[in-house]
Amino acid sequence: MAEKDTFYITTPIYYPSGKLHIGSSYTTIACDVMARYKRLTGYDVFYLTGLDEHGQKIESKAKELGVQPQEYVDEMAVDVQKLWKLLDISNNKFIRTTEKAHQKSVQQIFEQLLAQGDIYLGEYEGWYSVSDEEYFTETQLAEVYRDDEGKMIGGKAPSGHDVELVKEECYFFKMSNYAGRLLEHYAKYPDFIQPESRKNEMINNFIKPGLEDLAVTRTSFSWGIKVPSNPKHVIYVWIDALANYITALGYGTEDESNFEKYWPADVHMVGKEIVRFHTIYWPIMLMALGLPLPKKIFGHGWLLMKDGKMSKSKGNVVYPEMLVERYGLDALRYYLMRSVPFGSDGVFTPEDFVSRVNYDLANDLGNLLNRTIAMINKYCEGVVPPYKSQVTAFDSELSTTAANVIGKYHHAMENMEFNIALTEIWTLISRANKFIDETEPWVLAKDPEKKNELDSVMIHLAETLRIVAILLQPILTHAPKEIFRQLGLTMETVDIENIHFGEFPENTTIVSKGTPIFPRLEMEKEVAYIKEKMNETSHTTSEEINWRPEETELVSTKDAEIKYDVFDQVELKVAEIIDCKKVKGADKLLQFRLDAGDKADRQILSGVAEFYPNPKDLVGKKVVIVANLAPRKLRGEISQGMILSAENNGKLKIVEAPKEMPNGSIIA
Repeated sequence: MAEKDTFYITTPIYYPSGKLHIGSSYTTIACDVMARYKRLTGYDVFYLTGLDEHGQKIESKAKELGVQPQEYVDEMAVDVQKLWKLLDISNNKFIRTTEKAHQKSVQQIFEQLLAQGDIYLGEYEGWYSVSDEEYFTETQLAEVYRDDEGKMIGGKAPSGHDVELVKEECYFFKMSNYAGRLLEHYAKYPDFIQPESRKNEMINNFIKPGLEDLAVTRTSFSWGIKVPSNPKHVIYVWIDALANYITALGYGTEDESNFEKYWPADVHMVGKEIVRFHTIYWPIMLMALGLPLPKKIFGHGWLLMKDGKMSKSKGNVVYPEMLVERYGLDALRYYLMRSVPFGSDGVFTPEDFVSRVNYDLANDLGNLLNRTIAMINKYCEGVVPPYKSQVTAFDSELSTTAANVIGKYHHAMENMEFNIALTEIWTLISRANKFIDETEPWVLAKDPEKKNELDSVMIHLAETLRIVAILLQPILTHAPKEIFRQLGLTMETVDIENIHFGEFPENTTIVSKGTPIFPRLEMEKEVAYIKEKMNETSHTTSEEINWRPEETELVSTKDAEIKYDVFDQVELKVAEIIDCKKVKGADKLLQFRLDAGDKADRQILSGVAEFYPNPKDLVGKKVVIVANLAPRKLRGEISQGMILSAENNGKLKIVEAPKEMPNGSIIA
C-alpha cells in the first residue's frame, strides 16, 4: 500500500496568562476543521497545538498568585486541554515549551546560531511591553507619554498595554543578513503569506524600511530556557516559542522521524497580531538553520465584539464553555466557521448567534431532516425508495445543484474559506426545502397514480441529506452522525472525495420517529442569557489577582462578632409552607403551618404580613427556618422557630430554599 500524502497544520501556541475565550477557540476550531477535512480526503495529518509557557508575564502572574511558575502553567495546561476536549479538537500533539525535549532542542538551536555568527552579544535599550513580550520603537507605539520638558517617559503599545524603558545586556539575531533571501522567497512563493494584504504589510512596514537586529535574550527575569554558554541569559520568547513547530516533531532529538515525515508545515495558522513573527523572524531563523520554510502562513482576523476586542474590564468576554453547555458544540463550531469571513475580522453579537442557530440550524437543516423523516415514514412505511432520476420536473435541478455545491465546497475547503464552504452547503439545503414546496408530496400522496413521483421526491430528499451530512463532517462533529443515524445509515465507510448524487443504499429503513437535532431557541430569553454571562466577566478583571480578603473592612449591624462554635448551635432547615393566614387581631403577623420534617407540622408566627397581602400565595414555597429556637407565644399562639427573611431599604422578602431539597434538609 502506497504511503499517504502528509499534511501538517499548527495553531499558534497560546500564552496561558488567563482563561481562553472564543477568540482562541476560533483559531483552534478552524485548524481542526482543516485537519478533519484533510484526513477525510486521504491525507496523513499531523495537527499541533499547545502552550507557550515561559516569559516575564508568566513569572509575574505566578508570583502574584503566590505559586511557582511551573505550578501555574501545569494547572493552565490541564484547563486548556480540557477545553480542547470539550470542543472535540482532534490534535495529534499538545506541546508545552516547558517540556525537557523542547528546552534541550531550543538550547541546541541557540548555540548553533551563536556559533555560526548569526547571534552576537550586545546591549539593548528600548520600550518593552511585558504583556505583549515585545519591544517597540517610539514610532510603533499607539500613544506616547512625555514629561513637562517633552522627554518620553512611557507609552502604550498598539495592543493598549503599557510599555516601560528597559536597558540590559542581551544577544541579538542579525536579521538584516537574510532580508534579501526572504523577499526572494516571497516572490517565488506568492501564496506563502495569506491573505495577500498581510504580505504587503510585512514588506512595506518592516522589511523595506530596513530590518533591525532582533533581541533574543533577557536577563531581567529567570523563567525561561537558559543559554547554555551564558546561563544568566534567558532565551527570549520568539526563538523559544517559534521553535515549537519543529521540536514537536522531534527536531534536535534522537528520533527525528516525525520531523522528516511532516516538515515543512503545510499551514501555520496565526492571528494577524503575530503575523510579523511568523512571516519574518521564523523564516529567517529556519534559513539560518538550513531548514525548509513552511508552505503557508495564514494570518486570520480577530473575533471582535461591538465595542472592540474582548476585554474582562469591558464585560464583553464570551467563553466557549458557556455556549457549548447551553447550545451544544455544533452550534458554536457552526457559528464561528460561518459568521467570520476567514482572513477578515468578525463581530460576535448574542443576537447574531441565536439567529444563526434558529434560522440556519433549526429552521433550514433541522426542519428539512424532520420533514423528510416524517414523510418517508408516512408515505413509504419507513423504507427509502430506490433512486430514479428525472421522475418529477424538479429532480434534475436538485441533483445538478448538489453536483455544483460539491465542487465549490471542495475548492473553498482547500482554500480554508470555511464560511464559503458552509454557504454552499446551505445553498443545497435551501434548494431541497424549495423542492418540497415545488413537488407538494402531500398532494402526490392523495393520487395512487403519482406513487412513482412521490417515491422520487422521498429518495431525492434523503439523498440530499446524505450529501449534506457528509460535507458537514469536518465542521460539525455531532449532527452529521445523527443525520446518518436517522436516515438508517452508518458513517464508517463514507468517502468525502467521491460523492455522487443517487448513491443512497437501497431498501434502507429509517428511524420510526425523528428527533430535532437543533431545537429552536427563544430569541429574547437566550440573548438575555448570553448578555448576562458576558456581564459576569466584568467582575473578574485582571485586578482580581491583587485581591487581599484579609484587608477587607467587614460591615456588620451587630456590636460583636460570634465564634463559629456559637453559630454552629443554630439549626437551619428546609421547610415547606402548607398553609398561611393572618393572625386575628394582629396587623403584622402571619401564621405559618410548615412541614419541616418533624413528626407533625409545626407553626411559626412571623411579622411579615405587610409585605405579603395575599398569604395564600406563599403556600407551596420552601423556606429556610431556624428550627431549634425555643418556642414562645405571640398573641396567644405558639411560634416554634423563625422564618429567615432579607430586608433592605424598607423592603422585605422571605428567604426561599431550593425546591428540589426534601423538607427537613439541614442547611449547613
